[in-house]
Amino acid sequence: MNQIIVSCDTSGDILTCAEGMSFWGGVNANTGVVQDAHHPQHGQSLAGKIVLMPSSRGSCSGSGVLLELALNGHAPAALIFREDEDILTLGALIAARMFDRPVAVARLSKSSYGQLAAQEHARIDGSVMTAGDLTIALSPLNTKCLKLSASDQSMLDGAKGAAVQLAMQVIQIMGAVQGASRLIDVTRVHIDGCIYAGPANLTFATAMQQMGAQVHVPTTMNAISVDFDNWQDQGVPPLFGAPASQLASAYLSMGARPTFTCAPYLAADRPEAGEDIGWSESNAVIFANTVLGARSVKHPDFFDLFVALTGRAPLSGVYLPENRQAQLRIAVALPQTYNESIWPLIGWVTGQMAPDRIPRIEGLKDVQMTEDDLKALCAAFGTTSAAPMLHIQGVTPEGDQPPCPDANRLEITKDMLAKAWSVLNFGPEQVDLVALGSPHFSLSETRRFADLMAGRTCAQTTSCIITLGRETGEQAQAEGLITVLEKAGVRIVRDLCWCSISEPVFPPTARHLVTNSGKYAHYAPGLSGRTVRFASLADCARAAIEGHIAENLPDWLK
Repeated sequence: MNQIIVSCDTSGDILTCAEGMSFWGGVNANTGVVQDAHHPQHGQSLAGKIVLMPSSRGSCSGSGVLLELALNGHAPAALIFREDEDILTLGALIAARMFDRPVAVARLSKSSYGQLAAQEHARIDGSVMTAGDLTIALSPLNTKCLKLSASDQSMLDGAKGAAVQLAMQVIQIMGAVQGASRLIDVTRVHIDGCIYAGPANLTFATAMQQMGAQVHVPTTMNAISVDFDNWQDQGVPPLFGAPASQLASAYLSMGARPTFTCAPYLAADRPEAGEDIGWSESNAVIFANTVLGARSVKHPDFFDLFVALTGRAPLSGVYLPENRQAQLRIAVALPQTYNESIWPLIGWVTGQMAPDRIPRIEGLKDVQMTEDDLKALCAAFGTTSAAPMLHIQGVTPEGDQPPCPDANRLEITKDMLAKAWSVLNFGPEQVDLVALGSPHFSLSETRRFADLMAGRTCAQTTSCIITLGRETGEQAQAEGLITVLEKAGVRIVRDLCWCSISEPVFPPTARHLVTNSGKYAHYAPGLSGRTVRFASLADCARAAIEGHIAENLPDWLK
């Protein structure tokens, strides 16, 4: 079915994207230019275009970037998908309903999508899309298919105030988009919309705050864009620091807890298997579904707050057991020797092979993977796939569940991993910055790096920064790890992470960085404008001490 989801009369030149993209980290929020260095459309502008892409992928913060573009006049004229898509759809919906800055959104059949992609210019008038000789009728969204409980209807009618009413209105629409038949209770929410991508995030949060919004279920907060307590002492310009801290304060005033971490699964109180949760932040959602066996779709930024206000979410996607089944089998041929940097490489390649479906990785059941290994794999997978989870046979809770009968079988070879390593490495031997903690470092990672740096010091020309969540930071402080690291010249930064860091916390003079994170190696070129190297944690420690790293492919990949 060809469907109009966000209606807006508009027209523009057609730009067809060869693959999905993450607007967060992948599109400049001020200009609409694609900045993802690994995307086929890198350098092209989306502003004013009829943009076709299979679906989005990557960060849940893409909705905030789209709202920013809508408010500053650099948004696409329309977004046309051929697969299910929530993140950008939600951003367009908020732009239209709350700020009267609509961006048209439609979902087409594969046949209609292919026909439209062959055209150069398109126009949307109400329920009709035209492009050259092509005419496509667009059906309106039917929200009546979603059955509401008496409590849901009461919230929709405004019995609990304007903020909850708006939240339920949007939940009803997104439930219809997702094909849900009803809503379910969630036990907890993780907010991702607290990252300051630009004024739009603060504009949204302030509007909700002024409407009297208060969370209904326990709600944690993602990493923010500044050290909440210390940004002024760190030299962060008030032009950025003030609105970034105001954004965090807005969510705190609405009842969220100041956890400020992109790895909420590291907390002592984390979800259990089978628990329905309402999480945003792509790496956290993937880890929760994959490793913990909890259940959450990738809720877009802003929608996460609406779920928190109501405690309700559409029963769709991987909330349903039948939708958690693997749709693709991927066999991994492990090299005879390797180090832990293989896990983000496997995750990144798996995401490329399964950009729109849940895969099951096979061939690792005899490997003793740690939670840190799984964390790295899941985070890298989330940069190249839109899927909210994956399975690892013999390793993850649902990894031994049979895949779909028609699931194809593909293979990841050592050559493919070597190619991925080469894509993620394009800097010189010189290292100005070692960037660790994307996602936030765990306590075990902090211990390991402290052991690697004990009795050594960073090179004078090389900065080394670790980003930590508050809970992990307190544990590391109690164990004396922070003292060891700081003595070695390592800087510990709390509250923010590498996907939200900015100068001067990010060293302004650093031009060449190295990271052990496949996620940050993917996003950093576009986010930071620096050259990026990807390496193991031990090699990152060596780079911090020596100020350089070998350009050669690791021996285990040769």
